[in-house]
Amino acid sequence: METLLVERDCGVVTVTLNRPEKKNAANGQMWDDLLAVLAEVAETDSDRVLVITGAGGAFCSGADLSDTSALTRNGLARMRHIGSVALALHRLAKLTIAKVGGVAAGAGANLAFGCDLIVASDQARFSEIFSRRGLSVDFGGSWLLPRLIGLHKAKELAFFADVISASEAERLGLVNRVVPPDQLDAFVDDWAAKLAGGPPMALSMTKTMLNNSLMVSMDQALEDEARSQTVNFASKDFGEAVTAFIEKRDPSFEGR
Repeated sequence: METLLVERDCGVVTVTLNRPEKKNAANGQMWDDLLAVLAEVAETDSDRVLVITGAGGAFCSGADLSDTSALTRNGLARMRHIGSVALALHRLAKLTIAKVGGVAAGAGANLAFGCDLIVASDQARFSEIFSRRGLSVDFGGSWLLPRLIGLHKAKELAFFADVISASEAERLGLVNRVVPPDQLDAFVDDWAAKLAGGPPMALSMTKTMLNNSLMVSMDQALEDEARSQTVNFASKDFGEAVTAFIEKRDPSFEGR
């Protein structure tokens, strides 16, 4: 793809935002490419985990505001198209990890926060930069931030647009792990391999239930758990897990 590098290895798809000269700022083509690769991963059974990262040290500095042709064309339709990328990431049934080595700002920060897990280098930094550019929050940030860190902290980040360190992001609960830069790749590779080796159906249903947890009642959550578990008990993966436990070996899950 023009703006992305896509690599596959043992069920792990690594998508690298590849505009390092712009700190991987997203132009119109990158949004198109991201939407296409998310659709492809969703339909590819052998793809189990998606890792999103950035080339050249940065993660993503947000929307490319120098892409004036895109900014001035069909504003509402364009923003709805960008929103469809955020929604495709949120709806993806596969597990996702953001590997953040450097700056993640604006839509780039919310692209990271929209992943299931976020691992950052201690050199990474995050900002809801929008208000400094005369803009309001986008790429799902208005939905994600209150759920991740609470309403008042979300307002603080969005109103002031401060740049926060990786350690502060971890303290707030925005980031799962912070590691030294030279350990970032190995740490994410380990997590991705473990997730890729897990039971795809069970993990996918767990992801969906957790994503829906703030929008359903306890009664509904228990009903969703019961239905999901009924599917799991009838699956070949559950049988394989039991057999592997008895035989004292690691299970080999197939997602069925």
